[in-house]
Amino acid sequence: MSAQSLQAGVMSNRFLRRAGPGTVVQKLTTKAVLERKLISEGDRILIAASGGKDSTVMAWALSAVRPALKINYELAALHLANDFYSCCNIPALSGRMEEWGIPFTYLPVPVMGRLKEGRKMNCYWCSTQRRTELIRYAMDNGFNKIALGHHLDDIIETFFMNMTGKGILSAMPMFLAYRKYPLSLIRPLGYLEEQQIIACAEEKDILKSSCSCAYGINSVRRDIRKRIAAFTGNSSSEKRRILAALSGAEVDFLEDCSYETD
Repeated sequence: MSAQSLQAGVMSNRFLRRAGPGTVVQKLTTKAVLERKLISEGDRILIAASGGKDSTVMAWALSAVRPALKINYELAALHLANDFYSCCNIPALSGRMEEWGIPFTYLPVPVMGRLKEGRKMNCYWCSTQRRTELIRYAMDNGFNKIALGHHLDDIIETFFMNMTGKGILSAMPMFLAYRKYPLSLIRPLGYLEEQQIIACAEEKDILKSSCSCAYGINSVRRDIRKRIAAFTGNSSSEKRRILAALSGAEVDFLEDCSYETD
C-alpha cells in the first residue's frame, strides 16, 4: 500500500473528528482490517487479553465490527497471568468478554519462576515468555491468528527505537506471518492513536476494569515517546504521516518484516 493511499484512507473521513470515541475505534479498526487484509473468511483469532485498555478495547472492537466487515471469523480471548504482579480484575474482564460473545480462558504463566539465577525481571523477558505461551496455546487449540493490542503510537515508537538503538529500519508490522508456525500476528488497532483508545475505554467504561503492569513502560520507550512528542508537537497529522511513510517505501514496514521488537 502506498503512503498516499494510507494517509488518504485514514485522514479522509473528516467526520471522525466529530464522531464518538466508539465510532472512531470501529471505523479505524474496520479500515485497518480491510486495507491490510488482517482477517480472512473462517479465521480463528486468539485475542491476547492482558486486561489493559488496549487489548480490551481491541476485543470489543473486533466483536463490534463483524457486521461492517461481512467476514465470518471466530474470536476467543486468552489472559496470561504472571507470577510477579496481579492487578487485573479477572471476573470483570471475563464478564466483559462474555458480554461481547468472546470465550475467555485464564492461564497462569511462571514468568518470574523461569528466570535464571542472578537475572533481573524485565519487560523483554516477560514479553518473550508470554509470546511463547500464546503461540503454544494457539497451536494446541486450532487458532490461526493472534491479535495484539498495539496501536499507532507503539508502531512509531518501535521504529525509532530500532533505528536509534539497533541501527535497523524495522517496525511492528500490522500483519506478521510466522515462518516456523502456521500462525500470523495481527494488530487491528494500528491506525488508532493511544488517545483515541483511551477515549473509547472511558466511553465504554473499560478503564475501571483494566489494569497496567507495575513495571510500566520501559525507560527506552518512555524516552523515545518524549522525543517523538517533542518533534511532532503531539500532532495527530504528523504522526499519521510518519505511519504513512513507513508504508510508502520499497519495503512496507507495516507488513511482514524480518525483525520485530516488543
